[in-house]
Amino acid sequence: MDTTGKIYGINGPIVYIKGNPGFKMSEMVYVGKERLVGEVIGLTKERTTIQVYEETTGLKPLEIVTASQNPISVTLAPGIIGNIFDGIERPLTEISTRSGAFISRGISVESLDQQKLWQTHIVVKSGDAVYGGTIIAEVQETSALTHKIMIPPGISGSIKSIVPDGQYTITDIIATIVDYEGNETPITMVQKWPIRIPRPALKRFGAEKPLITGQRILDTLFPIAKGGTAAIPGGFGTGKTMTQHQIAKWCDADLIIYIGCGERGNEMTQVLEDFSKLTDPLTGKPLMERTTLIANTSNMPVAAREASIYTGLTLAEYYRDMGYHVAIMADSTSRWAEALRELSGRLEEMPAEEGFPAYLASRLSAFYERAGLMQTLCGLEGSVSIIGAVSPQGGDFSEPVTQNTKRFVRCFWGLDKSLAYARHFPAIHWLTSYSEYVRDLSPWYSKNVGEDFVADRAEIIALLNKESELNEIVKLIGSDVLPDDQKLVLEISRVIRLGFLQQNAYHPTDTYVPLSKQLKMMEIILYLYDRCKDLIAMSMPMALLREHGIFEEIISIKYNVGNDELEKFAEYKQKIDQFHTQLMETNA
Repeated sequence: MDTTGKIYGINGPIVYIKGNPGFKMSEMVYVGKERLVGEVIGLTKERTTIQVYEETTGLKPLEIVTASQNPISVTLAPGIIGNIFDGIERPLTEISTRSGAFISRGISVESLDQQKLWQTHIVVKSGDAVYGGTIIAEVQETSALTHKIMIPPGISGSIKSIVPDGQYTITDIIATIVDYEGNETPITMVQKWPIRIPRPALKRFGAEKPLITGQRILDTLFPIAKGGTAAIPGGFGTGKTMTQHQIAKWCDADLIIYIGCGERGNEMTQVLEDFSKLTDPLTGKPLMERTTLIANTSNMPVAAREASIYTGLTLAEYYRDMGYHVAIMADSTSRWAEALRELSGRLEEMPAEEGFPAYLASRLSAFYERAGLMQTLCGLEGSVSIIGAVSPQGGDFSEPVTQNTKRFVRCFWGLDKSLAYARHFPAIHWLTSYSEYVRDLSPWYSKNVGEDFVADRAEIIALLNKESELNEIVKLIGSDVLPDDQKLVLEISRVIRLGFLQQNAYHPTDTYVPLSKQLKMMEIILYLYDRCKDLIAMSMPMALLREHGIFEEIISIKYNVGNDELEKFAEYKQKIDQFHTQLMETNA
């Protein structure tokens, strides 16, 4: 018999039941006549507290709440890739065909298509010993990604029976497992997993390999590791979403999960339209063939916004368990924190700083800690990398969400509105940003890119820091009184900013730059600096060096040298040598 209770209080998305009719913590429940989806979030002897993931307008006291006997979970099976879900994994495309542009309350739609036939290739045979994570079949989910059907965690034994290769739906029984006590368990392609519980893995690795994005300021100055965490904080219009789009399009992850959490409806619509039109530069196929979108706009119920982050994370962990590298774009965690604040206020909890709940830090920590490079249960290597946008009000990085996020991420890409207004994109400021992965990834860069990569990066950063110090002096007394060696630092730093850090997402050559070209660009800039230092040491005035135009030529390399034309860097080196020789002869 179903466990039920009667509503006695409603406060926005929060519903109360007198006493405890037998519900369990974190259990999914169905609220009222329309069977709205909810979750038990509080249990005492006096009352049961439920948060409802749908609009509660029109709900009345004494309506029935029914337990589902299961926690809030996601359905994991072929059909996830290329789909667009809401915060609790309801397919928005299917909902739109049934109820139009707006989601009807209480609408019950299966997360994944249960009628579609999938061509299935079986990779085990009867009698094989299996355990949680063992891959028993493969399905070509999209042209870019093979879905591996795994034994759910916690199940082990041997295969009693298995179907032959063929076409099956996700609910068809494809295998039967018998454990060591003789109990039989039927296996389908579907797994259910609670969104608030991390999926298990055998081992967590340290940061060993970078997540290559093709964006110079990220790959070179502030790299993120596969399985790493990064935050992109910035005020309105500084380019958080655009930066995430570039990373999603160009990074070397196998799968992208984009979570639009509490963003404006028109912005989310643009994201959905853009992603559906984009071509994947890695495969030449549509980008949606390795992308899943979770859309939870600012006008959707606030409780579902809080859940959407965990829904996306659980989907990512599922594909990680198959041995894939997954990148999550969470846009934005500030809206998620605002949902926590609103729910906390409804629950009459004691507020902490700026009204956020006292558990804000622990929730952020639990979210980012689920990232990592793992050895999966079946012995493969997979990762979940989390890149979260933060939208501090007024661009104030001292507010609680940004400050607490900084505690739990190892990469901080601080966007600067003055750079954005000056049309310098990506508007990541090199003085406020940092990456703690540099030391961990240095051996990889030295082995796979070049031994000088890390040293050149350090010299580039030192020049930018020196420029910042000199600019403070320039503001007070002007640049004319600086000695020529300091004027050279300012000029080379300008070359670094315009020719290396600034990148054009719409230029066919500049939108993505491989690490090999990034290294060559650093080398040529630093070579120019060394040759100019020689000339300055011989009392050559900086004004004379500027007249030659060599600095502008080096800035234009990012457009004039293709990603597969690295031999052209030798020509630019010759130009620098000719410039050096010419001025030496003039001086003589």
